[in-house]
Amino acid sequence: MAYNEKLTNRVREALAHISTLTEKKMFRGVLFMVNDKMCVGVGDNEIMCRFDPALHDTVLEKEGCREMIRAGRTIKGFVFVNEEAFKTKKELEHWLKLALDFNGKAKAAKKTKKR
Repeated sequence: MAYNEKLTNRVREALAHISTLTEKKMFRGVLFMVNDKMCVGVGDNEIMCRFDPALHDTVLEKEGCREMIRAGRTIKGFVFVNEEAFKTKKELEHWLKLALDFNGKAKAAKKTKKR
Protein backbone atom coordinates (compact mmCIF):
# COMPACT_ATOMS: atom_id res chain seq x y z
CA MET A 1 0.00 0.00 0.00
CA ALA A 2 1.38 3.38 -0.96
CA TYR A 3 1.16 6.26 1.46
CA ASN A 4 -0.93 9.36 0.86
CA GLU A 5 1.42 12.21 -0.07
CA LYS A 6 -1.24 14.91 0.42
CA LEU A 7 -2.01 13.63 3.92
CA THR A 8 1.70 13.28 4.67
CA ASN A 9 2.22 16.92 3.71
CA ARG A 10 -0.68 18.01 5.96
CA VAL A 11 0.93 16.28 8.93
CA ARG A 12 4.41 17.52 8.01
CA GLU A 13 3.19 21.12 7.86
CA ALA A 14 1.32 20.82 11.15
CA LEU A 15 4.45 19.48 12.88
CA ALA A 16 6.96 21.78 11.13
CA HIS A 17 7.44 23.92 14.24
CA ILE A 18 9.01 21.02 16.15
CA SER A 19 12.80 21.21 16.05
CA THR A 20 13.33 17.53 16.93
CA LEU A 21 11.03 16.23 14.17
CA THR A 22 12.42 13.51 11.92
CA GLU A 23 10.80 11.26 9.33
CA LYS A 24 11.29 7.60 8.53
CA LYS A 25 9.72 5.57 5.79
CA MET A 26 8.27 2.51 7.46
CA PHE A 27 4.99 0.76 8.24
CA ARG A 28 4.00 1.11 4.59
CA GLY A 29 4.10 4.88 4.99
CA VAL A 30 5.91 7.70 6.73
CA LEU A 31 6.56 7.76 10.46
CA PHE A 32 7.07 11.10 12.16
CA MET A 33 9.42 10.86 15.11
CA VAL A 34 9.69 13.53 17.82
CA ASN A 35 12.64 13.38 20.20
CA ASP A 36 13.64 10.10 18.51
CA LYS A 37 10.32 8.56 19.60
CA MET A 38 7.46 7.28 17.46
CA CYS A 39 4.70 9.89 17.39
CA VAL A 40 2.47 9.83 14.27
CA GLY A 41 2.47 7.67 11.16
CA VAL A 42 0.79 8.31 7.82
CA GLY A 43 -0.50 5.55 5.57
CA ASP A 44 -2.93 5.48 2.68
CA ASN A 45 -6.04 7.12 4.12
CA GLU A 46 -5.33 7.22 7.83
CA ILE A 47 -2.86 8.26 10.47
CA MET A 48 -1.51 6.20 13.33
CA CYS A 49 -1.27 8.02 16.66
CA ARG A 50 0.69 7.00 19.72
CA PHE A 51 -0.83 8.32 22.93
CA ASP A 52 -1.03 7.66 26.65
CA PRO A 53 -2.30 4.07 27.08
CA ALA A 54 -4.34 5.21 30.11
CA LEU A 55 -6.57 7.12 27.66
CA HIS A 56 -7.10 4.14 25.37
CA ASP A 57 -10.79 3.47 26.03
CA THR A 58 -11.70 7.17 25.93
CA VAL A 59 -9.85 7.73 22.66
CA LEU A 60 -11.61 4.76 21.05
CA GLU A 61 -14.95 6.50 21.61
CA LYS A 62 -13.99 9.05 18.95
CA GLU A 63 -15.53 8.41 15.58
CA GLY A 64 -13.22 7.27 12.81
CA CYS A 65 -10.58 5.53 14.89
CA ARG A 66 -9.78 1.88 15.36
CA GLU A 67 -7.43 -0.07 17.57
CA MET A 68 -4.04 -1.24 16.47
CA ILE A 69 -3.99 -5.01 16.61
CA ARG A 70 -0.79 -6.98 16.25
CA ALA A 71 -0.58 -10.77 16.41
CA GLY A 72 -4.21 -10.84 17.55
CA ARG A 73 -3.62 -8.52 20.50
CA THR A 74 -4.69 -4.91 21.00
CA ILE A 75 -1.78 -2.52 21.37
CA LYS A 76 -2.94 0.02 23.95
CA GLY A 77 -1.87 3.57 23.28
CA PHE A 78 -2.03 3.26 19.49
CA VAL A 79 -4.94 3.92 17.14
CA PHE A 80 -5.48 4.34 13.44
CA VAL A 81 -7.62 7.36 12.56
CA ASN A 82 -9.40 7.53 9.22
CA GLU A 83 -8.87 10.70 7.19
CA GLU A 84 -12.63 11.35 7.31
CA ALA A 85 -12.29 12.00 11.05
CA PHE A 86 -9.95 14.98 10.62
CA LYS A 87 -11.13 16.93 7.60
CA THR A 88 -10.43 20.28 9.24
CA LYS A 89 -7.14 21.64 10.52
CA LYS A 90 -8.59 21.77 14.04
CA GLU A 91 -9.59 18.10 13.93
CA LEU A 92 -6.12 17.08 12.72
CA GLU A 93 -4.53 19.20 15.44
CA HIS A 94 -6.60 17.32 18.06
CA TRP A 95 -5.00 14.01 17.06
CA LEU A 96 -1.52 15.47 16.74
CA LYS A 97 -1.81 17.13 20.17
CA LEU A 98 -2.86 13.81 21.68
CA ALA A 99 0.31 12.21 20.30
CA LEU A 100 2.58 15.13 21.18
CA ASP A 101 1.26 15.33 24.76
CA PHE A 102 2.34 11.74 25.33
CA ASN A 103 5.66 12.08 23.53
CA GLY A 104 7.38 13.69 26.53
CA LYS A 105 6.45 10.71 28.71
CA ALA A 106 6.98 7.98 26.12
CA LYS A 107 10.03 5.79 26.15
CA ALA A 108 12.20 5.67 23.06
CA ALA A 109 12.73 2.33 21.39
CA LYS A 110 16.01 0.65 22.13
CA LYS A 111 18.62 1.43 19.52
CA THR A 112 19.82 -1.56 17.57
CA LYS A 113 23.41 -1.94 16.48
CA LYS A 114 24.04 -1.66 12.78
CA ARG A 115 25.88 -4.58 11.27
